[in-house]
Amino acid sequence: MLHSYSSEIQTHKKPPKPLNFVNSSLNSFRSYVSLHPRFWIFIGFISIQALIIFVTRNSPLCFTDRSAAVSAHSAAVAECPSGRVYVYDLPLEFNNDLLLHNCTDLDPWNWQCGIASNGGLGGPATELRRVLPENLSKSWYRTNQFASELIFHNRILKHKCRTLEPESAAAYYIPFYAGLAVGKNLWKNDTAERDRPCEMMLRWVQSQKFWKKSNGSDHFMTIGRITWDFRRLTDPGKIWGSSFLNMPEMRKVSRFIIEKAPGDSRDVSVPYPTGFHPKSEKIVTDWQNFVRDFNRSSLFTFIGATREWVSRDFRQLLLSYCYNETSLCRVVDCALTQCSTDSSAIFESLLASEFCLQPRGDSLTRRSVFDCMVAGSVPVFFWKRTAYEQYEWFFPGEPESYSVYIDHEEVRNGTISIKEILTGYSKEEIRRKREKVIETIPRIIYGIRNGGLGSSKDAFDIAFDGILERIKVEKKWTNLL
Repeated sequence: MLHSYSSEIQTHKKPPKPLNFVNSSLNSFRSYVSLHPRFWIFIGFISIQALIIFVTRNSPLCFTDRSAAVSAHSAAVAECPSGRVYVYDLPLEFNNDLLLHNCTDLDPWNWQCGIASNGGLGGPATELRRVLPENLSKSWYRTNQFASELIFHNRILKHKCRTLEPESAAAYYIPFYAGLAVGKNLWKNDTAERDRPCEMMLRWVQSQKFWKKSNGSDHFMTIGRITWDFRRLTDPGKIWGSSFLNMPEMRKVSRFIIEKAPGDSRDVSVPYPTGFHPKSEKIVTDWQNFVRDFNRSSLFTFIGATREWVSRDFRQLLLSYCYNETSLCRVVDCALTQCSTDSSAIFESLLASEFCLQPRGDSLTRRSVFDCMVAGSVPVFFWKRTAYEQYEWFFPGEPESYSVYIDHEEVRNGTISIKEILTGYSKEEIRRKREKVIETIPRIIYGIRNGGLGSSKDAFDIAFDGILERIKVEKKWTNLL
């Protein structure tokens, strides 16, 4: 049977009227569509593409906005290549309320005094005006050696890579002042009291959404005392300190700390805060020139006090040695001089000496190491763990380039003489070591504000950038596994 639109039949019919022609055309169109659906799908696709081209060619602003967004993202990545940090808004009982706000200056009888003032930097060190040039003395403060918790907290709050949106953060900062919380109870016999604020803080942070996502592996904090104050053992005879760093919740949390435990990668040792807090790169350069050109009349110095409760106290040995070598050694006996509150005697002696003797402190490390180096004096160590196995991010990689090592046991048994070793260095060898020390100064000080040292990074910058990069790398490895 022939279709109604066949040419054979149409030749035998009269020409249709206009209306019939239209109806016939529509019927023919419908019939063709039904018989050739793929053709019309193709036509529809071509039409959509033409419409898209028309719209985009007449809407150039869409591409401008996208380009601007990409540029803004690239700039953000360049500014903070390891990501941004979110600072938890902890209840004040875990930080601000722990400070002694009515004790704003250093006090030899109260270690907590002076931490709260000036963002942890302390008040001006006016006693140094008689020792230092006026333009440099203004950059010196009476800084408490346990103030790093407050210093780091304030710097991070004002950092360009801080974000107020936790969803966009690569890392999370816990501003818990553990050193202050535990420190005030260290000399009490109540171990539960030392642990209580740490346990309360951990319960709070564990309730946070972003802790639950990582179990703390992208979280970090600052602890202003040595690691051993937070590693109380279960042995009843060893009841010193808190068990904070032994708590299971802390296994993945990174922490800046002034003395780390060997073998614990979550401890990152950072320099003790000294009193030097410059606000510009020029002041740092002026200081470096000042200590480089200072006339050093003594070969070495020792600054410290004996520890009567310590068996075979090495400090006592060094004090006695220096008192017997007055032509070579300058002594600052901190039992007679208020070293903790008057830095003028300390810096007079450090500036005037080629070398400074650095035995271990009450623990393996001591703040005096950093005072010594900031003054441009070459440190002499008697324990490798006082410096060489700490502060790897900050000190030069070759210990002999900036320091001298003399084994304490060989000094004690008389097989080595401090005087003979130090007098054996030529002026040129001492100059080279001093130059390395001076070069290191920006890396071991805390500037007064972020970005204040220009092209140089200070200790905070190095620590902050380093921990963010480490968290970033750890996340990449975790995603690959």
